Amino acid sequence: MRTLIQECVAGIPPLVEAAARQEGANPRDFARAVARGQVVIPANPVRRHAVCAIGEGCSVKVNVNVGTSGERCDPRLEKEKAAAAIANGADTLMDLSTGGDLPAIRRDLLSLGLCLGTVPVYEAVRRAGSAADVDADLLFSVIREHCRDGVDFLTLHCGVNREALAALHSDPRILPVVSRGGAFHVAMMVATGEENPLAAEFDYLLEILVEYEVVASLGDGMRPGCLQDADRHAKTVEYLNLGRFANRALAAGVQRMIEGPGHIPFDQIGYNVRTIKELSNDAPLYLLGPLVTDVAPGYDHVTAAIGGAMACLHGADFLCMVSPSEHLALPLVQDIVEGTRLAKIAAHIGDTVRKKDGYKMPRERQMAEARRRLDWAEQFRLALFPDVARAIHSRDGELDTCSMCGDLCAVKMMREIFGEEKRKKEE
Repeated sequence: MRTLIQECVAGIPPLVEAAARQEGANPRDFARAVARGQVVIPANPVRRHAVCAIGEGCSVKVNVNVGTSGERCDPRLEKEKAAAAIANGADTLMDLSTGGDLPAIRRDLLSLGLCLGTVPVYEAVRRAGSAADVDADLLFSVIREHCRDGVDFLTLHCGVNREALAALHSDPRILPVVSRGGAFHVAMMVATGEENPLAAEFDYLLEILVEYEVVASLGDGMRPGCLQDADRHAKTVEYLNLGRFANRALAAGVQRMIEGPGHIPFDQIGYNVRTIKELSNDAPLYLLGPLVTDVAPGYDHVTAAIGGAMACLHGADFLCMVSPSEHLALPLVQDIVEGTRLAKIAAHIGDTVRKKDGYKMPRERQMAEARRRLDWAEQFRLALFPDVARAIHSRDGELDTCSMCGDLCAVKMMREIFGEEKRKKEE
């Protein structure tokens, strides 16, 4: 059985044609982009769900993380959060659950009809009892189970190998590892003195992914956890590792994308995005943020949106929602709503800069025209989140203008002046 990449070398599979039409792209060109590894379409054949294409020529997509923890385990709440994410425009979900009946929670989320990702090492650690007790057999067994259940993409921390661990020792960081998956793999290597199984047995991993047509999301286990660590060597070592693994995956016919850095100074975003893209031959890039300051807890969804929009300018394809509770607590439903909305705004801004004259897209032009006409109904229709806009505008009653300017509205004044000039010219 051929993989999607191999099918795209030979022709245009129906899935690719559907994705191309959805993105407004030429199907033949789109198939070539999939074959080159510049576009991925996570779609495990085990189940049907909405098509989601990520990468070159696609709109910027948004992922939303949900999941239980050992401190707070309420599967019904996580399903409610997932539904809220979908209602606010999430393109994909990730189940990061670490508490409760993990297979049951995963099956619940798989039933929602959206592309779903997971991090198998989380479940492997829970089954083993500790990260130090996870072995290769258990980890690959869990990976296979997730694939069999219908998961579409897996975060796999292949780049957290002994070379990256050595970089942590030779060039220390304030926060050595903040990625939970990355920390688990470091703990495994330290306990055994052996290589990360995902790196040591990468070819076997690829065999599993080929069998189930699952996308490898090559995880950023060495991402910086604060701005002060952004220029330390471990991150760069991981970039090199992920570039090599990305090329090996593509050669095996496995779709893959790269996960990018977490905390990066604003002026270093472009460099980091372009570096990852170059090393991976333009594989789709999936970013958590990046967060551009460490001193705004409670507003990390805002700092991530700022970083995400800049990352899109330089080639990022896929943004992971960051909620107001990042670094503070397990998100609530309203946190998911706010985080998803900020990520969607960043993704929309990304769409305006990824294509030539993207800011001239019909929706932006139509909003400008609606504001000129003071057509509030049309403005709300075009707004990304009309409920908020409508509620704010109606606070002071149903007015022709906004209540800030009232009868001194510049738009209304100019409409009258230029309308009068036009009438005189016509006469």
